[in-house]
Amino acid sequence: MSTVSDVKEKSPLANLGDSGAYQKLLAFASLIALLIGFSIASPNFMQTSNMIAILQATSVNGVLAVAATLVIITGGIDLSVGTLMTFCAVIAGVVLTYMGMPLLLGVAAAIGAGALCGLASGTFVAKMKIPPFIATLGMMLILKGLSLVISGTRPIYFNDTPGFDQISRGSLIGEVIPALPIPNGVLILFLVAIAASYILSRTVLGRYTFALGSNEEAVRLSGVNTDAWKMRIYALAGGICGIGGILIASRLNSAQPALGLGYELEAIAAVVIGGTSLSGGRGTILGTIIGALIMAVLTNGLRVLSVAQEWQTVVTGAIIILAVYADMVRRKKSG
Repeated sequence: MSTVSDVKEKSPLANLGDSGAYQKLLAFASLIALLIGFSIASPNFMQTSNMIAILQATSVNGVLAVAATLVIITGGIDLSVGTLMTFCAVIAGVVLTYMGMPLLLGVAAAIGAGALCGLASGTFVAKMKIPPFIATLGMMLILKGLSLVISGTRPIYFNDTPGFDQISRGSLIGEVIPALPIPNGVLILFLVAIAASYILSRTVLGRYTFALGSNEEAVRLSGVNTDAWKMRIYALAGGICGIGGILIASRLNSAQPALGLGYELEAIAAVVIGGTSLSGGRGTILGTIIGALIMAVLTNGLRVLSVAQEWQTVVTGAIIILAVYADMVRRKKSG
C-alpha cells in the first residue's frame, strides 16, 4: 500500500529535477524574448516608468498567482481569487474608512476575511465533496455580490487613511537608492513568494500540499486527515488573496467593488506557464513568479504597441490554451 513518504517521493519536492528545471528555464527564456521583442518594437517599452508599471501590475497578479498555485498543486482550482481580492479590499475599506480603525487593523481584517472565505471554499471542497471548479465558481459569485452589497455599489476611498497608498506605491528601496524606485508592492510580492516557497519546501503543510495532488487516496489510507489539510491550504490561499486585496486597494487608493473578474484567468495562466501541473502534485513558486512577469510584460507590451483591448483579451485566452496544452504534453511524456 502506498504511504505518504511514497507520494512525497513522486512529488516535486523529491524530484524537481529535469522537467521542473527545464520548464522554469523555458519560461525564463520566454520572458527574456518578450522583453527583447517589445524593446525592439517600441523605444518606449524599456523606459523606467514603464518598467515600474510592469512591476506594479505583477505585484497584484503575482500574489494572486501564488495563492492559486497552492490550490492547483493539490489538484484543485480556485476561480474566486479575483473577486476574493476585491472583497478583501472592500472589507479594508469598511474597517478603515467607515469605522475609522487603525491601519494595521484594516490590513489584518482584509487578510482575515480572505482566510475565512478560503476556509469556506475548502470546506465546500473537502467536507461537502463539491468539485473545486463548482465550489469556487459559486464562491466567486457570492463574493462579487457581497462586495457590491457591502459597499453600496460605490467605491470606497482611503483619502482619510494616512499611509495606506504607500503600502503599494511607496518605495522603501527608492528612499535608500534613488536610482531604484522599486514599489513596495513588489517587495511584498517577493516576501509572499519567499514565504510560500518556504512553506511548500520546508513544512508539513507543504509536503501534504504536494501529496494531496499526487495521490490523495494514498494519503488518506495512510491515516492522514486529508480534509483538514485541504481546508488549511485553501485558507492560506485565501489569506494571500487578502494581501492582494490590500495591494490593489493601495495602488488605486480605493476599493472598487466591481473589480476582480478576469484576474483569476491571468493568475491561473501565470501558474500554468510557470510549470505547475493542473493535475496537481507538481509546481514551484519561482515558476509562478516568472509566469506572472510574462503575463504582465505581454499585457503591457501590447498596450504600448497600441493593440486594441479586445485583441489583448484574445491573446490572453490563446496563451491559457497553449499553456494547458503544454501541461498535457508534459504529463504524457513524464507518464
